[in-house]
Amino acid sequence: MNTALADALLRWYDAHARVMPWRISPGDRAAGVPPDPYRVWLSEVMLQQTTVAAVRDYFHRFTARWPTVRDLAGADDSDVMGEWAGLGYYARARNLLKCARAVVADHGGSFPGTRDGLLTLPGIGPYTAAAIAAIAYDEAAVVVDGNVERVMARMFAVQAPLPGAKAELTALAATLTPPHRSGDYAQAVMDLGATICTPRNPACGICPWIHHCEARAMGIQASLPRKTRKAATPTRHGTVWIARRDDGAYLVERRPDKGLLGGMLGWPGTDWDGAGGDAPLTADWCCAGEVRHTFTHFHLHLALMVADVGPDATPLRGTFLPRADFRPADLPTVMRKAYDLASGGEAPR
Repeated sequence: MNTALADALLRWYDAHARVMPWRISPGDRAAGVPPDPYRVWLSEVMLQQTTVAAVRDYFHRFTARWPTVRDLAGADDSDVMGEWAGLGYYARARNLLKCARAVVADHGGSFPGTRDGLLTLPGIGPYTAAAIAAIAYDEAAVVVDGNVERVMARMFAVQAPLPGAKAELTALAATLTPPHRSGDYAQAVMDLGATICTPRNPACGICPWIHHCEARAMGIQASLPRKTRKAATPTRHGTVWIARRDDGAYLVERRPDKGLLGGMLGWPGTDWDGAGGDAPLTADWCCAGEVRHTFTHFHLHLALMVADVGPDATPLRGTFLPRADFRPADLPTVMRKAYDLASGGEAPR
């Protein structure tokens, strides 16, 4: 382990740490202010596959509504799913509730204080367990996200492509992880990758590790890490139906707990993801346009069909939700795009 490199990075972090609503600053940490494991866990789950900018407002709303893990464990599933709407990767929200309830039921409302203990909780994998153990409990756990992978690939000039190089990059990160200030160090490496060792045009001139970076010495830093070429993203096509009753109620359905958009409120649709069927009722359907959305593994094009129906309309699936109880913000992004288009706006792409 190179303690000199870790110390140099920690000095940089003390001066340049990003300010985040879930983070204890290095100055406060040095003064004895402890991190809240609940807030660390919540932020780490939210940040999976999502940017810091996208997470901030969600984090503020969640912690204002459910300030402790006990509060979250006692929340209604539909309320949590509604607050999560738009953040994507909805299995995270379901696992969030499972984990909160396990912490309360099995651990007295306190998160386990070690990486191994955290791994026993539902929805917490190796990365999240390491991040919580390091940041909340100062365990010398090796925390490797995309930013850290990029920093390590450049520091050690690892030219094997991702994702195959993940194990090698994790092993290299372990050689630099210090036994002291482990939480600050984990956040420092992530900050380094996010602000200086960026994917394009890294600011090597102000990097605290400039004189130890093998890729920079070879002049190849901007080309690392290399990645295996991905296959072309396929496109799926389907139909979604929005029916509004004369009294303003909308026909909606709760999607199955498992699968894409699991547990979320949405419009009836075709079987584009294994959870649909035919038109939900007989009506004078009109085409209102097309909704486009991109998921992780495919593009989606949905024909939007709309209809106004009478008070006696009987759906084959779904239920009519009174207008007073309907909040567009509770819909996942693709369903909200359909609502916006049906309401007379242009569906965002």
